[in-house]
Amino acid sequence: MTTDVIDDQSEHDSHDGEHHDHKMTGLKRWLYTTNHKDIGSMYLWFSFIMFLTGGVMALVIRAELFQPGLQIVEPDFFNQMTTVHGLIMVFGAIMPAFTGLANWMIPMMVGAPDMALPRLNNWSFWILPFAFAILLSSFFMESGAPNFGWTFYAPLSTTYSNGSTAFFVFAVHIMGISSIMGAINIVVTIMNMRAPGMTYMKMPLFVWTFFITAYLLIAVMPVLAGTVTMVLTDTYFGTSFFDAAGGGDPVMFQHIFWFFGHPEVYIMILPAFGIVSTTIPAFSRKPLFGYTSMVYATASIAFLSFIVWAHHMFTTGMPLFGELFFMYCTMLIAVPTGVKVFNWAATMWRGSLSFETPMLFSIAFVILFTIGGFSGLMLAMTPVDFQYHDTYFVVAHFHYVLVTGSLFSIFAGAYYWLPKWTGYMYNDTLSKWHFWCSLISVNLLFFPMHFLGLAGMPRRIPDYALQFADFNKWVSIGGFAFGISQLIFLVLVIKCIKGGEKAPMKPWDGAEGLEWTVPSPAPYHTFTTPPKID
Repeated sequence: MTTDVIDDQSEHDSHDGEHHDHKMTGLKRWLYTTNHKDIGSMYLWFSFIMFLTGGVMALVIRAELFQPGLQIVEPDFFNQMTTVHGLIMVFGAIMPAFTGLANWMIPMMVGAPDMALPRLNNWSFWILPFAFAILLSSFFMESGAPNFGWTFYAPLSTTYSNGSTAFFVFAVHIMGISSIMGAINIVVTIMNMRAPGMTYMKMPLFVWTFFITAYLLIAVMPVLAGTVTMVLTDTYFGTSFFDAAGGGDPVMFQHIFWFFGHPEVYIMILPAFGIVSTTIPAFSRKPLFGYTSMVYATASIAFLSFIVWAHHMFTTGMPLFGELFFMYCTMLIAVPTGVKVFNWAATMWRGSLSFETPMLFSIAFVILFTIGGFSGLMLAMTPVDFQYHDTYFVVAHFHYVLVTGSLFSIFAGAYYWLPKWTGYMYNDTLSKWHFWCSLISVNLLFFPMHFLGLAGMPRRIPDYALQFADFNKWVSIGGFAFGISQLIFLVLVIKCIKGGEKAPMKPWDGAEGLEWTVPSPAPYHTFTTPPKID
């Protein structure tokens, strides 16, 4: 895709940035802002704070599992840690980070002055901190925080809940409302505010992946809302949706939850595909190989994500036909995902590669996400899944997808666009330290979990048999190393915001797209006159 901008847009935007940056100052600016860049920044900072919060909980888990025996925390508190860690990382860290990137970059990539629904945008962000405040406040209550796992299976979350279920349900409802509003905003912006000449098949793949992800969110977030509402009424109002004694079915909970849960997995990985499809061509100095096939592959993955949910449920005793159907559908979803991996490899093939930090994170993403994909294929096979189910093999699998997948892509995107956001180049040495420390420690953290799972170690247990001790020790060391590595990133971002070498309009030689036609830092208002796309 070529984006030849007519009418010297960059000069216009530079002038606009100097004379028309009408914005409030101080706290009011952040409370009342409807500017997509401000809201994007708040989403990104919020997600990083939640990432560190969830990370501390992960370190409590790993400290407890450093050696056999109950060392530091009680089993009930351990369960609270695993539950809230999962909820925070999924709904508080990964999803808001992608929403922040979407807010910052989509209007700039499609040549729009802002998001289509700016007041809705403000509201969709500001209800999030309240949702997580409600969730975290349960730690200070007599009953304690939710302790039934982030998947909140009934009857653990209904009959046997510890009393904080209502706060958990209310928090999840608010998170869901925020996600739906954000998704509607993305869809309306992309459909109605693209620059003249930017047809759908000229949109950057980053925009395409968020477009498709937004539809997934709109489709499945109401399903989650329905699920948590049924949990609420079962717990407090005497209904029996999931209570076998009252004629309900606990397995029905799993069907409804995973009908939300599996598209949710792709909500957290499709935007990652978009980021990597932006950075790899830039540092390969080549156009993305197979753009059209990438768009169709993304849409295929989104469609297939709705018909594979019960591969999480092979051990529930479903009929043989059901097991075969979900096994084959799950293996089928590997085809469009494989298309993407081959297209990224073909983009790099014979390209003029340079290994700046965004490219390093992107290459690590491709390799390590593929490992997560392969372990997912192993889990897709029904008879084999009987052995792997509810072991640390599953923990290893989804952390390879979500940490070396989603999180590494977020880092790649942050390093790629940080000069555009701040107007300064970041410290290259620090960024390389962050990459290599993260890469080594993340594999030390999650790779041995595969062997623990194959040896039969169950997940979500605070104590374990002696034969698992050595691997657990290494996993815990990797966990603490990975956690400390993220502080390098925090220092780097703060230093970059404060100043440094001035960033040019286009700091990366191979970068393409409208966002590189505006000055660095991007003016408060961009594209007040839409650019024209040839």
